[in-house]
This record gives sequence, C-alpha cells and structure tokens, in this order.
Amino acid sequence: MSHALTPSQTIGPFYFGTLANTYRAELAPPGVAGERIELAIALHDRDGAVVPDGLIEIWQANSHGRYNHPEDRRNLPLDAGFEGFGRASTDKAGVARFGTVRPGRVPWPQGGLQAAHVNISVFARGVLNRLATRLYFDGDPALAEDPVLKLVEAARRPTLIAKRDGGGLWTLSIHLGGAHETVFFDG
Repeated sequence: MSHALTPSQTIGPFYFGTLANTYRAELAPPGVAGERIELAIALHDRDGAVVPDGLIEIWQANSHGRYNHPEDRRNLPLDAGFEGFGRASTDKAGVARFGTVRPGRVPWPQGGLQAAHVNISVFARGVLNRLATRLYFDGDPALAEDPVLKLVEAARRPTLIAKRDGGGLWTLSIHLGGAHETVFFDG
C-alpha cells in the first residue's frame, strides 16, 4: 500500500497561541557580553496592512560571533544563559520585539566573514511553510562584503537592512508580498 503526501495546511491562529503569548522576547540576560540592542520587527501583508497575528522567530550568534549550537566548535566564548534564539508574536500594530545583543560576524562556509546579522523565520496566516530571511544593520561597513547580500540584487537589499532610530531601536519591516516584498531565502 503506498501513501501519498498530504497537502500542507495554512498556519492558523491556534498555532500562535500555543507557541508564543508574548510580543517581546528577551534573549540576553544580565551578564551577557556585547552591545545590548532592541529589535522591532514589523510584519505586513502584500497590500501593506499589518499582520497582528504573526509569529517571528530569531536566531543569532553571540557578540563574539559564535552560535550556541553543537556544530559551532570554534574556540570563541559562549555566554551563560544566551541561547541566541527567541520567539515573539506580532501585536495589534504587527510588531514583535526582541531584547538581545548585537551579533558578531560569523564565517561563510566558502571563506571570509558574513556581516553581523540575525536569522529570521516568519509564520503567518496564509503561509504554508516558514519564510526565512535576515536582518542586517544599517551603516555596518561589512555589508559591502557580505556573501549573502552579494547574491541579492542591489535594489532589493534594503528589504533586509534594519534602521536605527534616535532612541537606539533597530526596526525592520517584513512584507510578505507586493511591491515592497522582503527577500526570502530557501531553508
């Protein structure tokens, strides 16, 4: 007897309530090394309307450029209590917030270093599978040499670059489609 694959199901509101019931996640407890930063990630649909029931996950290296992952065996410090992973729901304004530290640069498998970045997964109504993207930091001189950004056409790179406001808050708007669609990656 052969079994056929069943179709994916859209992620529904039930999903979000079971995974994250907060609009802000704190990744960096006291004592973690590095520059403390606050991220605000806004989620919009293809028409630009806010998505108030989305879920954002982030994963990042610590300030030394090391991931808290068994495959990252580089001789760099790990910070106690810093997992580098956070999950937050979007609020009524479509924004999820994260308190963390600015990540260090990590190696690119083919050589060289990537610019400091945060890996983002997006889950939302109408999305069958998670969407993967990145957040880079405006003004970082390493952006020009980042191997991932070099793969993105220049006109679309700004969809991945967070801006810092006068109060120190880093903001990035993610658009699920339309004229301002964010660049999404496989994986």
